[in-house]
Amino acid sequence: MTSAPHPEPSAMTLSCAVITVSDTRSLETDKSGQLMQELLQEAGYSVGVYKIIKDEPRQIHAQLAALCNYSDLDAIIFSGGTGIAPRDTTYDALESLLEKTLPGFGELFRFLSYQEIGSRVIASRAVAGVYRGKLYQNLII
Repeated sequence: MTSAPHPEPSAMTLSCAVITVSDTRSLETDKSGQLMQELLQEAGYSVGVYKIIKDEPRQIHAQLAALCNYSDLDAIIFSGGTGIAPRDTTYDALESLLEKTLPGFGELFRFLSYQEIGSRVIASRAVAGVYRGKLYQNLII
């Protein structure tokens, strides 16, 4: 059995959605969403969708379902809601929908974050996986 080789990263052009989940951020105050867009664009990726939504499970589910209908999006990045506070529902809303999870993403994210913020990283529930053919990541920057 043979498989197709993975494309070289330089040969791939990905279009991403950046979704900030927050009850308090606006377009002007969303520093995480702004930083993610800048870093993605500097790395050669495009940002096809950027939105801020409330930390409400139904709204999070609806946003993910809507984004999966965009044929030109390759990856969906949700920022926020990965902690353990009562209003941090993003992880809970999305993790159960994933068809496949990528545990290494959360492990690497927490390792790198630990180097910056120390043991506070233990409260992070960053996760990545696949939903309806799209790569999904839930993280906080």
